[in-house]
Amino acid sequence: MCEANAFICDKDGKETLYLENVDVIRPEEGKIFLRSLFGEQKVFEGSVREISLIKHKILLEEKV
Repeated sequence: MCEANAFICDKDGKETLYLENVDVIRPEEGKIFLRSLFGEQKVFEGSVREISLIKHKILLEEKV
């Protein structure tokens, strides 16, 4: 499987799990739309900080 987990990264570098098994990630009007393999959907107000395909990890950061 090639899904990734999405984490919110705070200003201190602490990562908090936001959504597991992300299948779709799409920018939408200054927000990030995410959908999991199981159909769970979330819209994150912020930006993508980093995506690591090897680690299957998406790091998001909130708007300040």
